Amino acid sequence: MKKETIIYQAKSGAIELKGDFSKQTLWATQAQIADLFGTQRPAITKHLKNIFKEKELEEKAVCSILEHTAADGKTYKTQYYNLDAIIAVGYRINSKRATHFRIWATKTLKEHLLQGYTINRARVGKNYDAFMQAVADVRALLPKGMKADTGSILELVRMFADTWMSLDAYDKEKLDIRKLTKKKVTLTGAKLAESVAVLKGELIRKGEATDLFAAERNRDALAGIVGNVMQAFGGADVYPSIESKAAHLLYFIVKNHPFVDGNKRTGAYSFVWFLNRAKVLDMTRITPEALTAITLLIAASDPKDKDKLVKLVMMLISRK
Repeated sequence: MKKETIIYQAKSGAIELKGDFSKQTLWATQAQIADLFGTQRPAITKHLKNIFKEKELEEKAVCSILEHTAADGKTYKTQYYNLDAIIAVGYRINSKRATHFRIWATKTLKEHLLQGYTINRARVGKNYDAFMQAVADVRALLPKGMKADTGSILELVRMFADTWMSLDAYDKEKLDIRKLTKKKVTLTGAKLAESVAVLKGELIRKGEATDLFAAERNRDALAGIVGNVMQAFGGADVYPSIESKAAHLLYFIVKNHPFVDGNKRTGAYSFVWFLNRAKVLDMTRITPEALTAITLLIAASDPKDKDKLVKLVMMLISRK
């Protein structure tokens, strides 16, 4: 299990804890928890016993034996407790540091409930104001009433982080699209339909779709969209870059509703499938959360903003 170090900055100094980001938690020994809350280890032991006795938490669920390198340089197996246990103890201890912790925890929880996210000011550092402006810009970009989970929205913020995107540039359609990929890629309606059929079968098998999923409203509806994306005029492609083709493919499937059901999921799948065939898919940028946010953004957008949305997608997937 991969661990990374997290520094908790207490008023009396820094305390190192083990982070387990795959499970979105962190781990601390009883001694570290005691340091964290400015008390003695026996008090931590007592509170943990009561927490488990009262069934507030299940001991097996919040404890883990991990390797720990001691001051003598040797590695020992040590009992660690996760974030749930740390928080539960923090609400039972009577000390100034524990009180400070409870104030911080309450403030953080309130912020998360009201805004839908929390910001670690220390990690953002000197870029805090710029980051908050990026959050505001992205939130303003989203159509009113758009339904998307917090993770998806913040993933868009992350994607915008290494661009010079601004709402003014978006409104004036002057987005900074970086290096585009211009190479020949074959895409036919039949090939995409074949791949979508495989996706449909897999989703039905998992109970996540019905026979209506990806069922065309009209014959060759998908082939028509593919033909539009791949069309040429005067010997030149109408959409000359891979990014332009991919963005239009996503937009047309989501907005033109070629299927009875599953237009957003099929559009997102086709978008990634095409980028992968073109060998330009970057999964560090096009994460599932980011793809969900982009797809929902397109679905909720005004048709008159088509060109702006397409350029926005191109900007986000274009190379540095």
